[in-house]
Order: sequence, then structure tokens, then C-alpha cells
Amino acid sequence: MNAHGLPVKFTNLGGIGAHYRRATVGTLPDVALLEIFIFYVDETGLSVGWRKLVRVCRRWRHIVFGSQNRLHLHLHCTERTPVREMLDVWPALPLIVSNRRKLSPVEAPGAKSNIIAALEYHNRVREIDLRCVPGWLLERLAAMAQEPYPELTSLELRSNDESAPVLPDSFLGASAPRLRTLVLDSVPFPGLRKLLLTASNLVQLHLNRIPNSGYISPDAMVACVLTMNNLESFTLEYRCPLSRPDRASRRPPPPTRVVFPSLTRFRFHGASEYLEDFLALVDSPLLNFFHVTFFNQLAFDLSQLPQFISRTEKIKALTRAVLAFYNNLIEITLSLKTRTAADHGTLVLRVSCRESDWQLSSLVQLCGSALPLLSAFERLDIHEHPFWGTHWQSDMENTQWMEFLDLFTAVKGLYLSNGIALRVARALQGMARERVVTDMLPSLRDIFVEGLQPTGPVHEAIGQFIAVRQLSNYSLTVDNWV
Repeated sequence: MNAHGLPVKFTNLGGIGAHYRRATVGTLPDVALLEIFIFYVDETGLSVGWRKLVRVCRRWRHIVFGSQNRLHLHLHCTERTPVREMLDVWPALPLIVSNRRKLSPVEAPGAKSNIIAALEYHNRVREIDLRCVPGWLLERLAAMAQEPYPELTSLELRSNDESAPVLPDSFLGASAPRLRTLVLDSVPFPGLRKLLLTASNLVQLHLNRIPNSGYISPDAMVACVLTMNNLESFTLEYRCPLSRPDRASRRPPPPTRVVFPSLTRFRFHGASEYLEDFLALVDSPLLNFFHVTFFNQLAFDLSQLPQFISRTEKIKALTRAVLAFYNNLIEITLSLKTRTAADHGTLVLRVSCRESDWQLSSLVQLCGSALPLLSAFERLDIHEHPFWGTHWQSDMENTQWMEFLDLFTAVKGLYLSNGIALRVARALQGMARERVVTDMLPSLRDIFVEGLQPTGPVHEAIGQFIAVRQLSNYSLTVDNWV
């Protein structure tokens, strides 16, 4: 039938003349109908699209319910779903339980009843995605989920309760053999190690804002993920800077490291000592996204981080650096020169700090010890977040900028955003007075300034820097960055 529901003529061109016959949907074999159903469900993107199909006729209902896996049949249970009534109507299909918004006091009783009703079907729950989880719901979940969920493939729990109750060691029966995605955000779970040791099929593991009660030492964490050969994305984020390993019990690195053969994305937030101990134990040859945020500290003692980078091909091959100032942190992002390159690598280093002078001095120390590869970079961008306090710029001294820029001996192009341009220009101006300016950024050939005006303080300050360079026969041009 065509789009208007009319019979379609099929022409046989193999013989002499034309041969016509009429066909209807009813004459199509089951296998053809199934392919049409799959296409329909995929194209519409509706998780309940199959429900329209089963209402057409008994035959279609038989085909749909007989192909649960290929059609990804499931029942979606939310805080608003009358779960018990729904489960009385439909067959025993897999369940997806979710709540992605904060509940109001009026909604709480009904939401609790619906979500708990769905979670009682341990053998049918395939996915759990509970966000903004209040303490009462997490406590109820912890009490009832004492036995395994054998079909569970995805678990996401995100709490918004600072005093969230602790999940017991027996949560999920301490077993999750089919789990592929695990996300815990601000959820205290001291017994997480037991669960991870059974979750060897994990593809995504995101442990965000881990409270102190959920601390896992670096060597214990490596032991937990030791057998996760399919792990592609890993987040390890501690909430408090007190999450540091015991230095007195630190052991020398083993002769061989654990290899994560599939890991491509790794995000860390915590103390530098923790990351150092963790990286001493592991290798990730396919890693192409590495995002690190350190708590602010007086000194960074980093030796394992540069070694880890040197063993990671896509990270050590980066050529562009972007320095960015934010209200509560400073960030340097290393990437390929062009963003259009396929499968490019990215390394992001952050330090949590508010005062701008501390931000820059911390980054200088961090980059000096962890990123010797900066000496080969040919492009450096410097910009600030739109809400960055402009009064902070005066806190940064010329010597701090000098120490930072000295790391980039191969830079040919310096790109400055409008908000930071005057601060950097004045630093360059001061450097021209204080030292042999050709010793700094010796390869620099071009400076690009966003919104550069023909006259003004930025142009004047950079002009003095250029004049000193020209005295030593170093050519340097300044242009507008658009």
C-alpha cells in the first residue's frame, strides 16, 4: 500500500510485456512487517511507539510482543506513572524507572508510591535513573534493594541532600553482573568496592562528588576496575580536599601497570597526591579526553602525570593551548590546532581557586612540573569567562605572567580575548622594561587581539613591546582577532 492506503502495483520486468498484481499489508510476511516496525520505532524516537502497533490487530500484537529485544520493548515508570495499574495491563516487559526533577512536597507522596512500586519488581528492572533524589527516597531505596537486580544494566543515583543516608554494603545484593552504566553523585556508599568487583561489564563509571564516607584509596580503586576491559568513560570526583592518600603508607610503583584497553575519557577531581598514586598504577593507550581538576594547594609535586601523558599518544600530540580564567578556577586546555581534526585529543588541567594571582601562580607551578610538552606549542590563546571579576586582573603581577609565558618557547601566535588583552598587554609592556625581551617568547611572530582598536591603551602597551623587539631585528605583527 502507498502513503494513501491504496493497493500498489508491482511490475515484473523480467518477461515480455507487463505483469501486474495487487498486494496489501496483510500479504506481507511477518519478517517484513517486523523490519517495518523496527524502522518506525527508530524513526519516531518514541519509547512508547510500539503501543500504537499492538492496538492495530491481533497479528501485529503477536509480532511485536514476540520481538521484545529487537524492538527494545519496555515500560517507562516515572514519578507520575500509575505504576500498579499500568503493570496490570501490559505483559511482563522490562522496566525503566526514572525521576529527573526535584519533587515538590505535594508530589512527594504519590511519587514515592509510584517509584517504589516499580522498584519492587527486582527481576524486571533494567534501568534506574533517579536525579535530585531526596533523603527519604534514597533511604527507602536502600532498605528495599537488598537483593540483586539481575537484569539491571544502568543505575544513576544523584542526590541533592547533603545529609543523604548511606547505602548499605548489601545494596543490590552486592552484585551487578550485567551493569554497563553506573553513575553515583553525592551518594554515600562505603561498600561500593564490593559492587564494582562484580561489575566487570561496565562501559561508563562516573563517581561524582564522592563524600568522605565513600573514600576509596588509589590502589583499591585500581583493584575495583582491574577487570573492566570494556570501560570507555571514567569519572572519579571527590567532594572534599581531605580525600588524600596516606603518604606514610605509600608504596613504590609496581614493575607493571594495569592497562585500560578501551578507556577513551577520564575525568578526575581531587587532590594531586591521589591522582599521582593512581596514575602510577595504570596506562590508557586509547585515552583522548583527560580532564583534571585539583583542589588548591601550596605545592604540586607531580612526576607521574607527565609520565602518564608521555605514554598516551593522542594526548602527547597536542599543539594548541588555551588559558581561561573563571570566578572560582583557572583552566588550561590543550588540543589540536584545528578543531576540525577527526578524533582529536584534549587535555584539561584546572585548579580550584578564587584569587586571580593565586590562580596564575598555581597554574605556573602545575604546568612547569606536569607539562614539559608546552615548550613545543605554537599557539596560545588567553581569555576570561564573561563573568570573571575584572577587578581581579590587578592582582596578577608581571613576574607571574613572565613565568607563565616562559613555558611557551615555541609559540608563534598569541591570541588575546577582549577582556584579558589589556592585562596581558601591560604585562608585556612591563617585561620590555625589565629584561631582554627577546628572551621571552623568542618564536612569537603574531599577536591577535579581539576587538583591537587602532588607538587605545592595548595598542599602546603592545606597541612598546613591539618596538623593543624590533631593535633586535625581531619582526612582530599585531592584528584583530575575529
